[in-house]
This record gives sequence, C-alpha cells and structure tokens, in this order.
Amino acid sequence: MARVKLPAARRVAGGVRGWLARQEGIALGAMLAVAAGLFAFAELADAVMEGDTRAFDEFVLLGLRSAADPSDPLGPRWLEEMMRDFTALGGTGVLALVTLAAAGFLVLTGKRRAAAAVGVAVLGGLLLSNALKWGFARPRPDLVPHGQAVYTQSFPSSHAMLSAVVYLTLGALLARTQPRRRAKLYFLAVAALVAVLVGASRVYLGVHWPTDVLAGWVVGAGWALLCWLATLWLQRRGRVEADDAPEEG
Repeated sequence: MARVKLPAARRVAGGVRGWLARQEGIALGAMLAVAAGLFAFAELADAVMEGDTRAFDEFVLLGLRSAADPSDPLGPRWLEEMMRDFTALGGTGVLALVTLAAAGFLVLTGKRRAAAAVGVAVLGGLLLSNALKWGFARPRPDLVPHGQAVYTQSFPSSHAMLSAVVYLTLGALLARTQPRRRAKLYFLAVAALVAVLVGASRVYLGVHWPTDVLAGWVVGAGWALLCWLATLWLQRRGRVEADDAPEEG
C-alpha cells in the first residue's frame, strides 16, 4: 500500500513546490513593478515641477475642446454627461461605499482580517494622495472652464489614484478567489478599465492636467501592488485569511 501511495504523495509535493515557486515569481514581478512605478512618478513629478510638461498638458487639454469655444468639450452632450458618470465612480462617496460594501462582505464570510487589510489599503491611499497634493501644490488647469466643482490641489489626481487603489485592490481580491485564469484576468481587466475611465473623464472635464492623471494612475497602481504584496506576506504567515482558489487552466 505504501508503494502505491508514494508516487501520488510525490506528485502532490511537487505541485506544492511549483505553486510556491510561482508565487515567489509573482511577488518578485510585483516588487519590480512597484520600483519602476516609483521611478516613473519621481521623473514625472520632476518634469511637472520644472514646467517641462506644460506644452503636452495644454495640447491634450485644448485638443479635447472646441477650437471656437473652449468651454465646449468635443462630442455630443450625452458624452459629456457620461463622462460625469464615469468621474463619479472615482468620487469619495462612491469609493467609500464600494469599500465598505466589500469589507462588509468579507466580515460576513468570516474574513475580518482581510477586511481590515482592504480598509488599511484604501485609507493609506487616501492619506498618501492628500499628502502628495499638498506637497506639490500644483494649481488646477485654468485654460478651460471646469466641468465639475473642485476643492483641492491638482497633482496627482486623487480620482485617478484612489480609483486605481480601490478597484485594483478589489479586482485582485476577487481574482484570487477564482480557479480559472480567464476569470482572474477578467476581474483585473474590469478594475483597470474603470480606473482608466475615471482618469480620462477628469481630463475631458477640464479639472485635471493629463500629467496629474498619469501620476495618479502610477501611484495608485503602485500602492495597490504594495498592499497586495503585504497582504500576501501576511497570508503566508497566517495573519490574514487566505482568499485564493486552486488555479485551473
């Protein structure tokens, strides 16, 4: 009996070792992505502060407006309304509601520590966004009328940054519950698409320079990756409940 079971045990052990190796590779790739994002943000911020991006920002912002009337965004009226809908997905109220709903679901399913991890990721992203805004203190665009009321500084875009933090964090959380790669990629793609639409709407409505949004995406994605790495590390040590499913082809 022992001889019959031994090959099966070896296969299981090999599968476990392979899974661990893949996880290490993913973690290494994520760390490299975070480092690359940090470098990209530093370069972009330096260019913004030096005024090197002014021509690009003005070209894109004015390119989305009627040449005869800068107060009129390109496209039909319904497109402008749709952009306001998209920008609302990155608003503080909507993001808070989405985060609370996700955290509540995790608590109800017995994953209180995972819910706390989501809360820390989002709250940390909010604090980081505000610190960067007031640190750089870049004024809002003044070339075109704003399509929405604004109250804070411009760089980086908090809508772009926080939508990347919230939706990518939740997308990764959902992806890790799915056994199939297609389902994992679907959740991540939808999360990324929402973050892109939110950021693009900010430029279309004239409330952010394009480089504000680029910086928000970079920092938001980097912060989400960093929080994911921290959660993965805590899960391996039993500090946070596991939420992944066995991977299928």
